[in-house]
Amino acid sequence: MIEGLHLSAVTTDNTTSPGAGSKRTQSGLARAWPGLRGFLGWWLDALASWLPLRARAVFGLGQQRLLLGRQGDDLVLAMTLPAQPGEPTVRKLAELPWEAVDGEQEPLSRLLSPRIANLPRWLVLPARSGLRRRLQLPAAAAERLREVLGFEIDRQTPFAASDVFYDARLIGRRGDGQIDAELVVVPKASLEAAVAALGAPLGATLSGVDMVDAEGQPLGVNLLPAAQRRHRRDPRAAWNIGLVTVLLVATGAGLWQVRANREAAAEAFEAETKGRARQAQKVADEKRLLVDTVEGLSFLQETRNGRPTNVEVMDELSRLLPDGTYLEKVEVQGERVMIIGLSSEAASLVERLRPSKLWKAPQLTGALMPDPTKGKDRFTISADLAVIPPRTANRPARGQKARPEGQP
Repeated sequence: MIEGLHLSAVTTDNTTSPGAGSKRTQSGLARAWPGLRGFLGWWLDALASWLPLRARAVFGLGQQRLLLGRQGDDLVLAMTLPAQPGEPTVRKLAELPWEAVDGEQEPLSRLLSPRIANLPRWLVLPARSGLRRRLQLPAAAAERLREVLGFEIDRQTPFAASDVFYDARLIGRRGDGQIDAELVVVPKASLEAAVAALGAPLGATLSGVDMVDAEGQPLGVNLLPAAQRRHRRDPRAAWNIGLVTVLLVATGAGLWQVRANREAAAEAFEAETKGRARQAQKVADEKRLLVDTVEGLSFLQETRNGRPTNVEVMDELSRLLPDGTYLEKVEVQGERVMIIGLSSEAASLVERLRPSKLWKAPQLTGALMPDPTKGKDRFTISADLAVIPPRTANRPARGQKARPEGQP
């Protein structure tokens, strides 16, 4: 019976005027809404089934209703319960005489606890009050079941559609693409008389009118016209709003945190990149300095190795000059060497020095000056040292291409 009660809530919400129904069918989203609503209802019921009965009642997930029915001269109060194995779905609360509820003020608020008194109130009619017809329809009719069965009233019942209040309920689905549905009709006069019998204060608080089956269980339909129903505030509305608010805040905070994490990661990556770039620049500078130092040392070493030393020059002079020659001064400036001395063979000294490989183009500088005291001639000879150019001097500078020989 719990399916009937849940189906009743869905059917009640979908009950609208034919004009509103035609407008809803114009949009694809509106056509899909009943199925979506049914899925949400099933999903909430599945979640609620994990909670105890007391917790479901507190959160408004129990789909509970306060049922009002007349039995003789008494008003019978009952309450629907979530289906439990081996337990009834309707629990009888009390039987009150009509005199206790007949008055100008609404009586149930002072007779019942606030939790039960605030439940949606439904008037329950006996089975003989209306007529039920079971029909087989295509599965597509399930989305607009009440509208479809509204056209079957004239054919399936002895009443005219304008003389009855009706509702429809889905019983089950077949495997051949058909559904089992039931049309429930009650004459307007009977329903209006039953509502009027409750009295104006109590009748104005009804959220719906249901009818029981042969076993006394509610069918799960709402025969009360939509204009006369009292729409109570959904007890889950505050929780839903709170949960949606928390969800939006949590989503916003999560997105903000993700953005903050991305920014922090980007800043850390940028700082790390700059640090590595500075390290790379420092290493490049140190490498350039080292290369320049090594090349400079190589240049100096090759320059030193490519020119004769002073010892070699003195040794070569002592080997080539005759015995009657005395040297007063040997001066090496850059790539030139100057020799000053006395010799009895000063005129032939240039030819004696020419074969040497340590210098080239030796020549006398100035005239020979005789020295009468020593009987020798004073001479001054200059020559260019034979310097081998260093190999590093011919290398192109970094960033430049080597030029072929003969090109400027």
